[in-house]
Amino acid sequence: MSTHQPPRASADPSTGPSDAHGGDVPDARQRRTILVTVCTALMAVIASVSGLNVAQPDLAVAFGASQSTVLWIINVYTLALAALLLPLGAIGDRFGRKPVLLTGLTVFGVAGAAAGLAPSAEVMLAARLLGGVGAAMIMPITLAVITSTFPEEERGRAIGVWTGVAGGGGVLGMFLSAALVDVANWRWLFALPVVLVTVALTLTLRSVPDSREASGHAFDTVGALTSVVAVVGLVFALQEGPERGWTAPATLLGLLVGAVATVGFVARELHLRDAALLDVRLFGERALAGGSITLLTVFGVQAGVFVVLFPFLQAVLGWSGLLSTLALMPMAVLMMAASGLAPRLAERIGPRATTAAGILLAGAGLALMAAVVSVDGGYPSVLPGMLAMGIGMGLSMTPSTEAITGTLPRERQGVASALNDVTREFGTALGVALLGALLSSGYRSAVASRLDGVPQDTADTAREGVANALGVAHQAGPHAQALSRAARESFVDGWQQAMWAGVAVMAVLFLHLLARGPRRPAHVPAGAPGPADATGP
Repeated sequence: MSTHQPPRASADPSTGPSDAHGGDVPDARQRRTILVTVCTALMAVIASVSGLNVAQPDLAVAFGASQSTVLWIINVYTLALAALLLPLGAIGDRFGRKPVLLTGLTVFGVAGAAAGLAPSAEVMLAARLLGGVGAAMIMPITLAVITSTFPEEERGRAIGVWTGVAGGGGVLGMFLSAALVDVANWRWLFALPVVLVTVALTLTLRSVPDSREASGHAFDTVGALTSVVAVVGLVFALQEGPERGWTAPATLLGLLVGAVATVGFVARELHLRDAALLDVRLFGERALAGGSITLLTVFGVQAGVFVVLFPFLQAVLGWSGLLSTLALMPMAVLMMAASGLAPRLAERIGPRATTAAGILLAGAGLALMAAVVSVDGGYPSVLPGMLAMGIGMGLSMTPSTEAITGTLPRERQGVASALNDVTREFGTALGVALLGALLSSGYRSAVASRLDGVPQDTADTAREGVANALGVAHQAGPHAQALSRAARESFVDGWQQAMWAGVAVMAVLFLHLLARGPRRPAHVPAGAPGPADATGP
């Protein structure tokens, strides 16, 4: 790995003493305000990722839109967010993190207001796309502000708060969104993010210092564009595969374009070396590789579990969207609490042991849900597993995030933070696609043997999913009650198949962490290369 000394970062004046890297260290009060500011901005972004999921029927009715259009209204935000994280994080490093954050908050707020007032599906799509662009400016900068502002002894705990909001904020956003849909109108879903972003904008202007990288190299425009194409292709394929089919031309084309662009991006970055957008050679270090693999897996499993939990709560138990979201809150609360606890635990037993313990606990939670879940057992049969998962994932997320951001020097924290976020987004897309597919295939296999005597049309509809089966059960005549029971039991069979697959993935990750997990917190001073493998717990 190159050991050149990059130019120092510059910072705007702020209160507090000057640090060793040429920047000024905000005092303790300002650091608390900075943390509140970036977490408020992050909450707005995370809430907008998941919030619209609870309003799919309302969107379809309001715009006369097909299910495919509704899914694109939801997914185009995530697609734009994931695709632009890396280049916009690098732009923040180069041109100033505070200006990029302010621009992102403004764009995001305008997009949210436009979406709330959208008169048509086309305007809504455009607004959601613009919102994704704003979110891609906000998300990496919020973490980069923490890692480039907080002193080393406080950085881990600040990152713990950030990861707690990132991990549990989606559930909190969904709960608030479901409440708004129930008591008001789906258009009010955009009021919460707009309010949050307005608060964050005001606080950013007052308290967040600016920092930037004084680079001696031209911006890697080709690498940035190639990374955008790669992410768009791969995420598009993951989003469309479950809907269109994995062998559909559009899915295969997305995979091909994404794979070719990924190879091109890696080749270019290896060629540029010190002038690269992202030094891909850093993935040879255990801290970056281990942190990335852990976050990819954790967020993949988390997203996949939500795909399984929501239909269980709504279709199998018959709960409303609001009550179903409320049922996830214990897991989210424990995840956020464990994320804050993880840095203190890592100081005592080391980041590798902390992360591995979290993965072991999360895997045990998955196994518990797979083994105990039943139609008759209801919510109590899955709650203990959910709680174990929440604690385990919270413990593993903070050390993994710190391992990624610690591998890159302080002046490249926008890129480091963007890499952390891209990994999370890819993990989420993978988890939804793969665990969702396992759930669907397991359900179809199980329900097929339980449809004897059911009219053919009704049976064909029942094979599509548990909600479809329950919706047409009244057409099954004397078999109506049996069909409802069969659909619920078949869903549980599919649930178990998906959960055991998650357990297997977590077991492999656990063994990998024991062998190749980061050995110590990776804090890199400005201008220094990322840490190599080191001894320690």
